[in-house]
Amino acid sequence: MNIMDFNVKKLAADAGTFLSRAVQFTEEKLGQAEKTELDAHLENLLSKAECTKLWTEKIMKQTEVLLQPNPNARMEEFVYEKLDRKAPSRMNNPELLGQHMIDAGNEFGPGTAYGNALIKCGETQRRIGAADRELIQTAAINFLTPLRNFIEGDYKTITRERKLLQNKRLDLDAAKTRLKKAKVAEARAAVWAEEVTKSEQEVRIAQSEFDRQAEITRLLLEGISSTHAHHLRCLNDFVEAQMTYYAQCYQYMLDLQKQLGSFPSTFLANNNQSSSTCVPSSSATTATPSSASVTASLSSISNAAATSSFEVKSSSGNRKARVLYDYDAANSTELSLLADEIITVYSIAGMDSDWLMGERGNQKGKVPITYLELLN
Repeated sequence: MNIMDFNVKKLAADAGTFLSRAVQFTEEKLGQAEKTELDAHLENLLSKAECTKLWTEKIMKQTEVLLQPNPNARMEEFVYEKLDRKAPSRMNNPELLGQHMIDAGNEFGPGTAYGNALIKCGETQRRIGAADRELIQTAAINFLTPLRNFIEGDYKTITRERKLLQNKRLDLDAAKTRLKKAKVAEARAAVWAEEVTKSEQEVRIAQSEFDRQAEITRLLLEGISSTHAHHLRCLNDFVEAQMTYYAQCYQYMLDLQKQLGSFPSTFLANNNQSSSTCVPSSSATTATPSSASVTASLSSISNAAATSSFEVKSSSGNRKARVLYDYDAANSTELSLLADEIITVYSIAGMDSDWLMGERGNQKGKVPITYLELLN
């Protein structure tokens, strides 16, 4: 029974306090009651905390968009995080592109120039995809997590203490209002002096509690400067992670460009000649060209043929080449290769542009040009 009576009294006191705060808040809004203002330093700290929270949320959100542009994927990761479960692993965009390129290259044939180039590009895209995963993981740990911890931890504590400060301020102003009314009633001899004394004591208690809560709130808000310093270190980590990522991507593409640039000139000349000869045949089927366009087309074909003839002639002599990959001969007309060995190569009239003749000592046979890097 005593416990029940205590709970009833506590509920009644809480209800009375809530009602008193509500009345005070309403009268302040209507301009019918005075309001205790916070000191300028505390107001400045509160403004700084709100500004920090606002921009931290915006930076965090946009960083997540940068790292994962797909909104559906972000939503899936959010749901799995709330369920405290690991999201299923899926290929990212560079990895998907790389896999398609590799599959296409294998379909066209690794021994062909285009097929081999696709495989090389696909492998590079997969390496970029792996670097992308590493960037996301590093940024999440070193940058996003500290920002999220501030929003969900430190700032929630500040908000809670700030609300307590607001309640203590309402209690103080309500007590001041009651004291003011009691003094007015005392002057009219409507209340006893004890009532005024009681109101004065309530004001002193409310003032003490307000000052104490203001100090607690001030100490928490002054920690925002430390938060900025911590976020600065996290920002440096994020920049370093981005720098590493872009440096890796640049190196991967540089290596790829060197590999693609190692194709023999006979292959490039063949492609140029094919693309040049396609233009007049197409225009001839669609319309009757003028004499000027015919002259220009013949001149273009003549120049392409001359260029092609020069390049084939220059490559017809013996040249040294480094083997890029192992190659197993498909028949007796081909020559098996070992990576990094140096062989002699040369072209033969009428040979497929994707192949050269290779020699290693007394051994001789056809070799795919995409497996070679010409040295001279």
